[in-house]
Amino acid sequence: MKDGTIWFEGYVEGAARISFGRTITETDVVVHAGHTGDFYPHHMDAEFAKTTPFGQRIAHGTMIFAIGVGQTAGVVNPAAFTYGYDRLRFVRPVFIGDTLRTRVTVQRKADDPKRADQGRVIELCEVLNQRDEVVLACEHILMVARRPAG
Repeated sequence: MKDGTIWFEGYVEGAARISFGRTITETDVVVHAGHTGDFYPHHMDAEFAKTTPFGQRIAHGTMIFAIGVGQTAGVVNPAAFTYGYDRLRFVRPVFIGDTLRTRVTVQRKADDPKRADQGRVIELCEVLNQRDEVVLACEHILMVARRPAG
């Protein structure tokens, strides 16, 4: 449909899409620390970070999750809503200057046990750095309306 509606029946397991890139800046890290109160030295103290196994500051995992999910928002399906996220993993560190993209792949579909007019779509969300390495992975659970009868 021209409004972007995809009914439950229209989701195809294995179908994938990928977002545009976004480069992580020092401003991103500082603003996220201010929003969350997470001023841990791993993120904020360049001299301390030199003494860690990473050798430099790392971006907040919660920020990478928020940005990665936000990158998927370019496709809005009015027949679906987010039910939640499972199996969130911070696979690799993200550094200031890294450029991230998010790949979304439909993993599986299932009936919803409580709502006959909807189904669940589980998407694998993978945030990739500029070397196409996965830095974050999680499952996005969507509740999607079934095609109306008629």
